[in-house]
Amino acid sequence: MAKLTKKQKEARAKMDASTSHDVLQASTLVKEITNVNFDASVDLAVRLGVDPRKANQMVRGVVTLPNGTGKEVKVLALVTPDKEAEAKEAGADYVGLDEYLQKIKGGWTDVDVIVTMPSVMGKLGPLGRILGPRGLMPNPKTGTVTMDVAKAVKDVKGGKIDFKVDKTGIVHASIGKVSFEADKIAENANELIRTLMKLKPATVKGAYVKSIYMSSTMSPGVAIDTKSVN
Repeated sequence: MAKLTKKQKEARAKMDASTSHDVLQASTLVKEITNVNFDASVDLAVRLGVDPRKANQMVRGVVTLPNGTGKEVKVLALVTPDKEAEAKEAGADYVGLDEYLQKIKGGWTDVDVIVTMPSVMGKLGPLGRILGPRGLMPNPKTGTVTMDVAKAVKDVKGGKIDFKVDKTGIVHASIGKVSFEADKIAENANELIRTLMKLKPATVKGAYVKSIYMSSTMSPGVAIDTKSVN
């Protein structure tokens, strides 16, 4: 077993691993136990009582965090010439079509989100092997395939994230930065939790939310009380 560093020991000394907290308390504690010399991300891990192997228990969706993610999101808008000005005005970092399709084909994926139009999706199909594993393939369900390109770009830039339960039944999401005030982190966390509750499959038996942990980059996880959620 790896030895704990001095900073890790100091962080663990500030918390009781057997105690669960409300969301605001957890947000405050995560800020206190983070000892890194950069603006660490704050993440939420929610274990759900679902079986992701069953299509009717697959939980996925989008949520707009009220205080943003704190990250600079690089957006590529793959659009036809008539939509280029709209995408640029909305704040897309890269705008175009064929030239970027060629760059992606050559292995370029230096973006966080790709927004496109329904008429362009056919051209993206052959690039699925490149975009799919990186989570970059646009999807109508996440609002990244739309005729309202400007809104899609603004939403992504403003803190809209998509999430999907993994094969172990856990939803992982980055909900802010340690530099955020604790109440801002809590607001973002609560918004994600509320969205997950709305997506509860009708076929789920027993507790839907089994555990929630909040952590920052390299910090211990802080348990959040699930009683108020379930």
